[in-house]
Amino acid sequence: MMMTRLLTLIAALVALAFPATAQNGPLRIEITEGVVEPLPYAVPDFVTESGGSGEMAAQLARVVADDLTGTGLFREIPRDAHISQVTSFASPVQFADWKAINAQALITGAVAVNGGQLVVKFRVYDVFAGTELGKGLQFVGTTDGWRRMAHKVADAVYSRITGEGGYFDSRVVFVSETGPKDERLKRLAVMDYDGANVQYLTDSSSIVLAPRFSPSGDRVLYTSYETGFPRIHVLDVGNVQSTILENRDGDMSFAPRFAPDGRTVIFSLTKGSNTDIFTMDINSRQTTQLTTTPSIETAPSYSPDGRSIVFESDRSGTQQLYIMPAGGGDAQRISFGPGRYGTPVWSPRGDLIAFTKQNGGRFHIGVMRTDGSEERLLTASFLDEGPTWAPNGRVIMFTRETQGASGEASLYSVDISGRNLKKVRTPGAASDPSWGPLQ
Repeated sequence: MMMTRLLTLIAALVALAFPATAQNGPLRIEITEGVVEPLPYAVPDFVTESGGSGEMAAQLARVVADDLTGTGLFREIPRDAHISQVTSFASPVQFADWKAINAQALITGAVAVNGGQLVVKFRVYDVFAGTELGKGLQFVGTTDGWRRMAHKVADAVYSRITGEGGYFDSRVVFVSETGPKDERLKRLAVMDYDGANVQYLTDSSSIVLAPRFSPSGDRVLYTSYETGFPRIHVLDVGNVQSTILENRDGDMSFAPRFAPDGRTVIFSLTKGSNTDIFTMDINSRQTTQLTTTPSIETAPSYSPDGRSIVFESDRSGTQQLYIMPAGGGDAQRISFGPGRYGTPVWSPRGDLIAFTKQNGGRFHIGVMRTDGSEERLLTASFLDEGPTWAPNGRVIMFTRETQGASGEASLYSVDISGRNLKKVRTPGAASDPSWGPLQ
């Protein structure tokens, strides 16, 4: 049956990266061999239930299809191969017609527009079982937000078939870059996960680096050279207003990231020749120093439960990854392979840590268990760096820069098995992505 096959497919993708471990949900099948084939599905243009909604109905169906196909887990059957024509949302499904073209999943929908209000309904079917997966759902929003409605539909479809949360109705904050490589102008921008709806948050009058979404997606931390020294700013995405969060004359603060509670910020602070990790309560501005070794400690990232921190340090003589309690204390090294490790980021699931690795003149994006075991490199390039996790912990976005005087940075994504590497659409050069939560 369709459900069984896709669960097997996803289990295979996960098992290719890591052996199965006990976990909640349907992903419990351990498969270490075999060819993974995307699941064939069909999504006819959604039915129009009001005048003037025809074009939007077709656009919605296309975005849903793009979302699903873009995962690499699904393969859309072309519309010109469809035998049945869906003319009414209430009409019975002709399962035999969809079986004939080997569609294992079928997605139908309907769209109604009333002034500025948009209503989208959809259903998902297991074609070979001849049954509906769950109950039909309805989303209500505005016509201006039609793409977000499509992403919500795709998230619901993805979740029903895979048993996991989706990531399509999410945004990414990044650094938009223009100009020659040696005089690059940078400004913060935010976009939908697929590169649509770009909005610029700052101008290019000063260098900005390493934006990081808050857990709720309403604020962004970043480092700015506006004052001449690197300073941490926090920006309200809604009103696009920013304030300096940390301001010690002569000290450099950078690499900020929110704690899971959204009330604490962790960052690196350089005093003289030493760089240590600090935390700050956003409301009181009270700071706490977590590390005190005579080395460079930076790029901290909290575990999802807020109890631990992973960071990079050269305390062993080379750049490596360490984990310590959230309140500071003894740190345990977890990276032991050849090369240098940096920019660690804890998965939203809590099971993996993504990182940048430099070895043998190549850069890689990799993942490992939180104890450092089962390291797996997902990419290799002249320069890959700065991983960030999708909300469901199954896809990683990162920066890839091409070589040479004309080289520029772009955003790429890859799943945790190392499959489905693809470039993310942006208006121009882009770097330093940070994936926000589901909206």
